[in-house]
Amino acid sequence: MDLKDDRPSEGAVIEELLGRRPEGAFEVVVRDDGGNPVVIRNHPLLDDGRPMPTRFWLVESVLRSRIGTLESIGGVRDAEAACDSVELADAHERYADERDAAIPADHVGHRPSGGVGGTRRGVKCLHAHYAWYLAGGDDPVGRWVHDRLVSAQNTRTVAAIDCGTNSTRLLIGQSPVGKGSAGFETLDRRMHITRMGEGVDATGRLASQAIERVLAVLVEYREAMDAHGVTQCRITATSAARDAGNRDEFFDAAEAVVGFRPELLSGMAEAHLAFAGATADLDPGDGPFLVVDIGGGSTEFVVGTTEAEGARSCDIGCVRLTEQWIEHDPARPEELVACLSVTEAHLDEVLREVSGVADARTLVGLAGTVSCAAAVEIGLAEYDRDRIHHFHLSKEAVEDVYRTLATEDREERIANPGMEEARADVIVGGLSILVKVMRQFGFDECLVSESDILDGLVASQLEESSG
Repeated sequence: MDLKDDRPSEGAVIEELLGRRPEGAFEVVVRDDGGNPVVIRNHPLLDDGRPMPTRFWLVESVLRSRIGTLESIGGVRDAEAACDSVELADAHERYADERDAAIPADHVGHRPSGGVGGTRRGVKCLHAHYAWYLAGGDDPVGRWVHDRLVSAQNTRTVAAIDCGTNSTRLLIGQSPVGKGSAGFETLDRRMHITRMGEGVDATGRLASQAIERVLAVLVEYREAMDAHGVTQCRITATSAARDAGNRDEFFDAAEAVVGFRPELLSGMAEAHLAFAGATADLDPGDGPFLVVDIGGGSTEFVVGTTEAEGARSCDIGCVRLTEQWIEHDPARPEELVACLSVTEAHLDEVLREVSGVADARTLVGLAGTVSCAAAVEIGLAEYDRDRIHHFHLSKEAVEDVYRTLATEDREERIANPGMEEARADVIVGGLSILVKVMRQFGFDECLVSESDILDGLVASQLEESSG
């Protein structure tokens, strides 16, 4: 036998680490600083004579978990693309030669085949490559994995989830440790229309079916967070939850899924976070900015240049106006007038209560209503963040999109390129707000921003970690 059989002394430990009893001889060849097994070298034949193609096994649980995360976000594909194919083929051959040399000369049964991970080319299992690398093998994939793990130790990965009245959204961001939020890298950004605020105005409660829709999306988001190795998350609830008497029921269920308890944001806190996210990459020379975040149940107005100087949250939003004032499809003229009139009254309050609104130079529009208006104006068949983010949406374009969608029924609205089907029944209510803002405040264009409260939530966590 080419190795010392460690089963008598280490068998129970390895069984606990792997969750199964080793079926062949092995030797611990790499240990951590505490003397605990990290990598074992297997005999090429099991006790019953069956071949064991994997010569080196990674058994340390934390490393196995981290590499599993790396594989879940495309690590196998990325490693194969990054490594030279000839060098990788040579590594497979050396691995096989070393393993096969340990097979007794008189063995006449089946023999193990393949190289690292049981394959002769490409990459099959990052765990197997890294185990060989740690044991001293000249493995290009093992080196690639090692570099990624070291890099991950020097970065902080956080997530933000916004459970809004109309949609539930996720942002995962990453930044080097100690560097704060400046220029953080976006790893994942997702959005689903979940309509959590369905019927809240009428009942004062979150509907059970609405809660279930949000929870189903949160399961998906938790999986994405796990895949990216998220260590911290802020999950927030806004207008619909503020108005709901049973919000704690939702908070308990959401915490059970995500592992973090939702924060109930006040309208002002929501406004400040939205401003921070939307203006982080804008030129202060274009300020002061008026940031308008048109949500499902509320709309936030924030004015400032490098930081929020004044803000107000108003109880108007695409879902709220639709449920309160639009009963027909297409909306009748008097229903549109009602939406515009209600919005006008709130805007009068904004002008009175928030100093500096009248002096704002740049209107920055956030959230789905504004993005949808831009997508329809551009004629995007599929969502393209790069084309929508910082698109200059003229007043004439907003008026034209509003006029078109407000006079069409739902099926006709959906036929417009850029019109998301799940948003089609509330878009007219949302556009009533955007149109009235531009009319009443005298803006000729709106700068569309896809950076918003989620970006502010991620930035707040990264800043905390650098302090």
